[in-house]
Amino acid sequence: MSTDAQATTTAFDAAVTAVRAGADPAAEATRLFEQLTTDERLGLLDGDWQFWDGFLAMLTGGYNTVPIPHAAVERLGVPGTQFVDGPRGCVSGNGTAFPVSMARGATWDVELEERIGAVIGREVRAVGGNFFGGVCINLLRHPAWGRAQETYGDDPHHLGEMGAALVRGTQRYVMACAKHYALNSMENARFTVDVTIDDETLHDVYLPHFKRTVDEGVAAIMSAYNSVNGEWAGQNRYLLTDVLRDQWGWDGITVSDFIWGLRDAGASLEAGLDLEEPFTQQRGRHLREQLESGEASWDSVQRSGVRMIAAMLRSYAARTDGEFTPALMADDEARALAREAATRAMVLLRNEPVDGAPVLPLDPATVTSIAVIGRLATAGNMGDHGSSDVRAPSSSTPLAGITAAFPGARITLVEDDDPAAAAAAAADADVAIVVAGFDAEDEGEYVGPDTMTDPVLVALYPPRPDGAQATGDEVVMTAGEGFGGDRSSLRLRPVDEEVIAATVAANPRTVVAMVAAGPVLTEGWREQVPAVLLMWYAGMEGGVALADVLTGAADPSGRLPFSVPTSEEHLPFFDRDATAITYDRWHGQRLLDRLGVEAAHPHGFGLSYTSFTIGDVTATGDRVTATVTNTGDRDGRHVVQVYGRTLTGGYAGERAVVGFAPVAVPAGGSVTVEVPVSLLALARWDADRRERVLPEVTDVELEVGAHAHDPQATVVRLG
Repeated sequence: MSTDAQATTTAFDAAVTAVRAGADPAAEATRLFEQLTTDERLGLLDGDWQFWDGFLAMLTGGYNTVPIPHAAVERLGVPGTQFVDGPRGCVSGNGTAFPVSMARGATWDVELEERIGAVIGREVRAVGGNFFGGVCINLLRHPAWGRAQETYGDDPHHLGEMGAALVRGTQRYVMACAKHYALNSMENARFTVDVTIDDETLHDVYLPHFKRTVDEGVAAIMSAYNSVNGEWAGQNRYLLTDVLRDQWGWDGITVSDFIWGLRDAGASLEAGLDLEEPFTQQRGRHLREQLESGEASWDSVQRSGVRMIAAMLRSYAARTDGEFTPALMADDEARALAREAATRAMVLLRNEPVDGAPVLPLDPATVTSIAVIGRLATAGNMGDHGSSDVRAPSSSTPLAGITAAFPGARITLVEDDDPAAAAAAAADADVAIVVAGFDAEDEGEYVGPDTMTDPVLVALYPPRPDGAQATGDEVVMTAGEGFGGDRSSLRLRPVDEEVIAATVAANPRTVVAMVAAGPVLTEGWREQVPAVLLMWYAGMEGGVALADVLTGAADPSGRLPFSVPTSEEHLPFFDRDATAITYDRWHGQRLLDRLGVEAAHPHGFGLSYTSFTIGDVTATGDRVTATVTNTGDRDGRHVVQVYGRTLTGGYAGERAVVGFAPVAVPAGGSVTVEVPVSLLALARWDADRRERVLPEVTDVELEVGAHAHDPQATVVRLG
């Protein structure tokens, strides 16, 4: 080694080399920790930016425009965690805006999600980050949840497998963080609500997906804002220590959600929270005094400090090296992947014949005029403006995608909320395409002026330093306007439904493309419209992807990662302003089954431009093998879904996803597919053993088909 190389090698570098050679990361981390001063040890436990410097900069200059540093020790070369948010993509810089996670959940494709994770990981490295805070796997309990777009669906097994895939992809390059642990499925009340839940429901329904990412080796888990059974999640010992450490044996790091994620510095440390994010805040203000009084212990400081360094060592020892430059950001490869993901995600909900043939796909060679209708037709509309907002260098609108895909057609745009104008344009066109749904005003993360001025939350801020910006109070008062929060309605805007009714009355060849994050109740109009496509918040390539599906250049292979009910009465209780709520195990398809009512669209539903059969099904305890045959004249993709249930016990007959696999099948061809199956999805919490217990294989029945309650499904008994 040259003298220059020796001069630049730090103590952390040496420890990374040792870990690569087989040394124990915890032991190497302990050696580094022992070299730290008291200030450096405490500095491992919170953010590196002073609160008011970071807070006001974030409010005025934008959230997470550069990586946010925590726990760095320059003297020893300890890099800290350089935080970059997600999950739509790399939030810092100008990264690739992929379709939102719920859209990606609709692909049911873990290999695709792992590829997306790899691109995100590379882009995080390119902006100087080493920590991706965007593996969001909260369960969609109710469709009104404002941040539904940030998760993958409402089934624990599906959530866990998709989250694990994102962990695998990103952790080739950076540390990954799963969030928000746990029971975070309300937005407006997230800083105040206490969720009461019994152990059985908690472990069987709301924690298995977190356990799956733990088993995948996720580097970090972020606690939620809400309270669980009377204790804030950021200082909840049962969640942070009893479950994560003692029951699951996990050795990663726990981090708080930002600014309001804990209420007591010492209590959070003793409960097992390693890092307060994102600034020097409550721990910087109170922890020394609490250590002196005995409310917190230096042993806990060492425990969490060693965990922090060990997580960095594991990541740096295993991650892929290379050149990570700004040229990687939203490059051609990444854009192509975003387009692929968007086309694969779109769910065809309806495609009835008009004049003897299904409305979709549309043939650019024969369509001479198109009416494009709706306020969202000219919007990039990639999702909310909260912490997941990616500042992509460009976006593709539905109008732009349609215009490019139909170069010979006359395009008439009606952007206003005007049913009469929509009808007139539709009557004068071969086909009408209505783009309707939601945007960041309607749903998304919520941080409003009421949050910023809540005296309970404001009390968590340190005192304002001398010379702080004079405009700071004004910034705090106005921050967050425009964030959507929980949805106030599960239906489209009334004027959207009026526009749809007027359009289809004027032109029976009408397509409705819906932009939304979750289930939309369409009972007022769906039977009148021949073609309905759920396009989601489709990312920076969403417009061209929509055109790909409309023209048949891509098969609409998305399948719903939830069920769509026919009525709000078929959903769990939801009050977006609640301060207390009780969660049970019943939501989504499980609740519909319990009520004995049919869904408008069952869990896993989605149509294609071709048709499939699933046959030759055989099953073991960990795998289903089946032959998928494309019986149509177009190439297509299908998703084989396996739903399991136990035949005896307390929840006999309750269906849950236990396996899935997408498969591409050429026209007229057949492909044999192996579907991994996990009976953990049917395990039940045993209060005496304090663990989940697998069912007897002979007590399990599997349904192998295209969606829940598929009448063509093959039923197989195990054992």
